[in-house]
This record gives sequence, C-alpha cells and structure tokens, in this order.
Amino acid sequence: MTLAEHVEAVSAGSPLPPLATRVAEVGGSPVRDILAVTARPEVINFAGGLPAPELFDAEGIAAAYRDVLAEVPERALQYATTEGEPGLRAALAERTSRRGLATGADEILVTTGSQQALSLLATALLEPGDAVLVEDPCYLAALQAFRLAGARVIAVPGDADGIDPRALEELVTRERPKLLYTVPTFQNPTGRTMAAERRAAVAAVAARCGVWIVEDDPYGELRFEGERVPWIASYDGAGDRTVLLGSFSKVMAPGMRLGWLRAPAALRRACAVAKQAADLHTPTVNQLAAARYLTDRDLDAHVARVAGVYRERRDAMLAGIADALPAGSTWTRPEGGMFLWARLPESYDTTALLPRVVKQDVAYVPGAPFYAGEPDPATLRLCFVTQTPDEIAEGLRRLAKGLRR
Repeated sequence: MTLAEHVEAVSAGSPLPPLATRVAEVGGSPVRDILAVTARPEVINFAGGLPAPELFDAEGIAAAYRDVLAEVPERALQYATTEGEPGLRAALAERTSRRGLATGADEILVTTGSQQALSLLATALLEPGDAVLVEDPCYLAALQAFRLAGARVIAVPGDADGIDPRALEELVTRERPKLLYTVPTFQNPTGRTMAAERRAAVAAVAARCGVWIVEDDPYGELRFEGERVPWIASYDGAGDRTVLLGSFSKVMAPGMRLGWLRAPAALRRACAVAKQAADLHTPTVNQLAAARYLTDRDLDAHVARVAGVYRERRDAMLAGIADALPAGSTWTRPEGGMFLWARLPESYDTTALLPRVVKQDVAYVPGAPFYAGEPDPATLRLCFVTQTPDEIAEGLRRLAKGLRR
C-alpha cells in the first residue's frame, strides 16, 4: 500500500487496533462509579473512602509549600531521584522506627500514593498466571492492580481476627503464590484488625513456605481505642520477605499523592526500576513540602485530633445502625480506621437495592466487588468519617427507608 493509499484508508475510517484485553476484563472501580452517580450535594454519601476535608491542616500544609517554594524553588520545581527526596525518606524511616520497626532511609522508596506501590510490586513480582493470595473480602483497588498484571487472585478464608493461618498454609502449598496481600489493621472494607497471634502465624507460614507478604497500612495511625498491634514485618521470620506500605493520604492529605514502601533491597531496587518507567519520580515539591511539614508541625498531634473526631463519628454510626438495617443484620465494630462492614439477611442483594437507596439521597458500597472469589451479595461497606454525627444519623434514617421492603 502506498502512503497515499494508507492516508486514504485511515481517513475512510479503517478500524484501529483494539485495547488491551486486561483493561476490558478488569474494568473500572465500582466505588468511583458510585461516587460519580452520587455527587449531588444533597446525597449523604457513605460510599467513599474519603477523609474528612474540614480536618485537613490546610494552613500548615500551605505554609510548608510556601516555605519550600520561597527557599529552594530551583530544587522544588526540578526533577528528583526516583527513590525519593533524602529528607523525606529519612523522616519516614524515623517515624517507622519510632513505631517499632527499625528502618533506615535507604530502605524507603517514595511512591505517588500507596496505590502506585501496589502497581510497582505487581510489575516487579508478577508474571501473567502467577497466583496472588488476598483477604476475603479485600481492598478493591488491590484486586484491580493484581488483575491488571494478569495474576490469578485467590481469597484466603478468615474470620473476625483476620486470615486463617491453616487455610493460608494449605493455599500456599497448593497454589505456590508469589505474594500474600493484607491490610491487617482496620482493614478496608471490613474495619477488622488481625490479632497479634494471627500475625505471628502468618509470618511463620511465609518463613516456612517462601512467599512475599505485602502489608498495607494506610489506616493504622487512626486508632480510637485498644492497644496497637505490631506490624507483621516485625515478627520473627517476616523481616526479609515483607513489604510494608504507608501513605499520607489518610493522615495528611490525599491530594498530595504521597506514599512509600519499605522493602528488602533487591525488591526495592526492582520497584525503583518499575517506577522509572512509570513516572520517573514522585513530584519533588510535594515531597519537600511533606518533609517540611514533618519538621515544622506535629503530625502525631494532628492525627490524634483527627482520630478523636472520627471516633465520635464511628460512635454515631454504631448508635444508629441497628435501627437502619433489617432485623437479623450483623456489623463490625472497628477500633479505628474509616469503615464499618455490614451483612444483611441472606434474602437481601445490596447491589440490586442500591438504586432504590440512592433515591433516598444516601449511598453505600455493595460488598460484592470486594470479593476475589464468590461474593456475598448481602454485604455492604459504610464509611463513617466524612459526615458529622447529625448527618450520619440522618443518613441512617434514609438508609432504613431505602432498605425497607
């Protein structure tokens, strides 16, 4: 075909090559789709996983940006190293060490949100067809990241205390997975926390059977009550095979898109190579502003204030949930984090009911998309941190009306 013939064919509407199959198979996020539908201001939205914007320390963050741009603009607006700004890595290492896991700055890779960390790990570890083990149910965006990599995602049975270690070992032996992904503290979507003895058992399985653990901890600092449980990464046998993920999205501001991973050297270097191909580095000005904020402000005090407000909102949801849900429903009582998980009687399908509930100007997330295997259609997730106690009470009244038969 001559060039002229090619141009004529294109202009005549020749079909373009198709999109990658994995994109069509994985699809979009149901949570994002629900947020788009329920964006009307009159909707009381329990669907989003959004921190309360009125609690952002906007003044402190703005001051950090102003100072950085005034003092080192040539650095703040320039390219940076892939691994992250040294000052921020040092600060993150110090915070991690203070919380019980000795860490050096060189063990940290800064990412563009912890969601990018999941994508980098999927690129560095997974080949199409590899098995990945996840909790049941599981954080939805992690399922997306692993499925986009072509992995076989397999759910590990568990209960209110987290993953069942015996079932985990059986699956590791049978499926030979590359990794286990877990959010052990205030899990998304259930709000549950994995008990200490379960964490020790999971670490022991990983040590015996040879599997990576990806321990995601975006909510761990948002504790309202109870004692902090150590990271899995700190247990015997887990140190050389656990990747710990962290984020500023829930404790500082999600719009800064700042996360990090702590990983053994070889895997961390592989993730850095993957990051070079993805975005070269996380925005320099955001990193420098976060480092400045950690120097000038007391992030721990800010987090304590936020957690205090979130506790009041959790209590408001717990106070009204029994009247909002049908008789026979059950729900979790999280000790921190952002989410409450509920299960209605077996005759209910929360996906089918959602349009009727939205007509009452309230929204939740159906539980089905959070399952890697067979979903439980009677489940749903409620986020309790974005609304005030009065708004939560009104939202639960609307929810009761929408669920009423």
